[in-house]
Amino acid sequence: MGNFPFNLGIHPINWVGEDVLEHGDHYSYEQVMSEIASLGFKGTEVSRKFPKDAEELKGALSSHDLQLTTQWKSVFFSDLKNHKNELQAYRDHVEFLKQFGCKVVSTAEIGGSILNQDPRRGQDETEVIRLDEDGWKYMVEGLNKAGEICRENGMYLVYHHHAGTVVEQKEEIDRLMEMSDPNLVYLLFDTGHGYYGGNDPLTLLKKYYDRIKYIHLKDVRQEILNQARQNSYSIRECISKGMFTVPGDGCLDFKPIFKELLVRGYNGWALIEGEQDPLVCNPYEYAKKSKKFIEDTILNLQANKSLI
Repeated sequence: MGNFPFNLGIHPINWVGEDVLEHGDHYSYEQVMSEIASLGFKGTEVSRKFPKDAEELKGALSSHDLQLTTQWKSVFFSDLKNHKNELQAYRDHVEFLKQFGCKVVSTAEIGGSILNQDPRRGQDETEVIRLDEDGWKYMVEGLNKAGEICRENGMYLVYHHHAGTVVEQKEEIDRLMEMSDPNLVYLLFDTGHGYYGGNDPLTLLKKYYDRIKYIHLKDVRQEILNQARQNSYSIRECISKGMFTVPGDGCLDFKPIFKELLVRGYNGWALIEGEQDPLVCNPYEYAKKSKKFIEDTILNLQANKSLI
């Protein structure tokens, strides 16, 4: 898609929220898939609205000429007693995605998170419970084992550093990359979640490019992020108030990011994510606008060889 080397797709979270469930709950999966396809995108992830049955999902994707790229998998490896059940659930997830030709498994630890996924915590917590030494040890052990499952199936575990979790800040991403097996644990590079966690996205991309196998392209509205910091918003509040948006609509400078991807010859998937209220920000129009922004930026870089 487009005159550039990597595959540009879009996440259905632009239409249907995964953390703020009232966002886009009125959409059917047919409408979401139809709009994604009509915009010219070929790759997408799983939405909570998509069919759960593998054969039904295959049929729906095929009817819209869409390729499934991955599906988020939460893990709770930081508590050792969970490993057996978590690894079996992970294997089941890998086997499900393998049926669709997926090459990566988006993975994130939920222990200590302020998302409504850590079963020990309530909804709309505002402070992440950081891992202790044992927590880090057990999390990485679990991730390495999950990475082995992926490798056995010709896939990659891509760890999604994510706002409101125990791997979001620079030091946490560094520690994960240092402790984990580089042949088993790779990185899902997310521009928006990286910035939220205090990282410079370009620096993060350059530092870990060799371990990046998948990309989420997300922008941030700085004024909402500032409010979130000042008022200790939960992640759901951040999303509800519009902190995240599509590339080209926020404060991030994507030109050097795309330049780096062109120079490096990245040829994997990069998916647009906005994650905002579709009643406020029409997902079709924002996706269309962001697609044009990305294509124009990349075409400009390609036309000006001195820039790359």
